[in-house]
Amino acid sequence: MASSKNYLEYVLEQLSELNDITYRAMMGEFIIYYQGRVIGGIYDDRFLVKNTKTARALMPDVSLELPYEGAKEMLLVEDIENKAFLKELFEAMVNELPLPKKKSK
Repeated sequence: MASSKNYLEYVLEQLSELNDITYRAMMGEFIIYYQGRVIGGIYDDRFLVKNTKTARALMPDVSLELPYEGAKEMLLVEDIENKAFLKELFEAMVNELPLPKKKSK
């Protein structure tokens, strides 16, 4: 099942307190970037973030979910209505995530 554009717009609105949020559509789902780093995505209308130490600390009771068959488990963000929490989560996680690799010519 693909994610809806309406859910993407809702998630982006919840992340509106952060600068430098971008997304890319990929096979019916949406990859979310913060400061150029992949931080999570929307899969089957679920907002999932990368499984990092900081994210687990901020969401101790979080459930692990598979975004799609064969992928690494990600963390389900349940407190999506809390913009302040989302801002804190993304700002805490970003330094644990790798910068995108430079494409060679």
